[in-house]
Amino acid sequence: WFYPGKTDAARELYTTAIACLAHGLCQHNEAVRCCVATAGNDHRLGAQEAPPAIISLYPGTGFEAHVDAVIAGGPLLGYKAEKSAADPKTSSAMPAVCGVEDRNRTAPFPFCGNRFEFRAVGSSQNCSFPIAMCNTIMASGMAALSELIEGGMSLRDAVAKLYKDNRHVIFTGDGYSAEWPKEAAKRGLPNLHNTPLAVAEFNSAKNKALFSKMKIFSEEECDARAEIMFENYVTTLSVEANTLIDMVETGILPACSQDMATYATLPALAGERMQVYSGIKEEIDKLKALLNSKPHDVREEATFYCDTIKPQMLAVRALVDKAEGLLETGLYPFPSYETMLYSHHS
Repeated sequence: WFYPGKTDAARELYTTAIACLAHGLCQHNEAVRCCVATAGNDHRLGAQEAPPAIISLYPGTGFEAHVDAVIAGGPLLGYKAEKSAADPKTSSAMPAVCGVEDRNRTAPFPFCGNRFEFRAVGSSQNCSFPIAMCNTIMASGMAALSELIEGGMSLRDAVAKLYKDNRHVIFTGDGYSAEWPKEAAKRGLPNLHNTPLAVAEFNSAKNKALFSKMKIFSEEECDARAEIMFENYVTTLSVEANTLIDMVETGILPACSQDMATYATLPALAGERMQVYSGIKEEIDKLKALLNSKPHDVREEATFYCDTIKPQMLAVRALVDKAEGLLETGLYPFPSYETMLYSHHS
């Protein structure tokens, strides 16, 4: 399906299959985003060669032009999947063969020559759930196409309608740019930029209707899965927050106290140490107080961890990072950035 092919029938199937995929990604955008919503992936999406949290389809600029031609009334055939060569601009190297389309590393669903890759899946995830969601939205797109054809529409017109109705999910620009979230909002694409926002959509009426129609999940199973995803998120953040408290109270603060004692007879040399070290104690106490005030409803708790606990953890981390550069060599209780990066030089 997702290889342009060498015959007219294969090329027509390719254009048709991408129309079904575009429908699925556009109409069930939230379901796709939900399946990659984890605490760890919140750190990754939008950076480190990972796509943004806005789900869009990248079929390539050449195919995008073909889509517009089909919408305008053109035939399904006409897209030429031709490989090109990159000129290295030197006589000492041969031209490098390029793919049919550019492989956009800022896109969550890019075309990669003979397949589409769902590049938003986190490395710690079991891939079965994302695969199930991809199959679900693809089946939904095929069902939509089938309904149009069974209603009397020709294949060409049915495919053109799918593209026209879902054209706004196709994006071939820079997914990392500051302009893309604004453009996505204009297109009506959701920007579920953290896990609580995404998971809250999993058992929406819209998604329950999808899973029921495709015979994937019952309404009760949708509710159960959403609750499990919330609990997983809360558990992960809870472990991280309590680990941070343990590291600070058993390692960082004792080291700060020992370092501060060095300047007891000459406090003028201490500089900002007192302010930074005391600040760590104040911020870690705030974090502990916040953990003790968390709500008990799992959805509210997940949002609380995301919007309140995580920023406080970052506040602690900022001061600890500063302390790392102030502590006497040998006192810092954990491997420093310098040790981790340059230990092979010693």
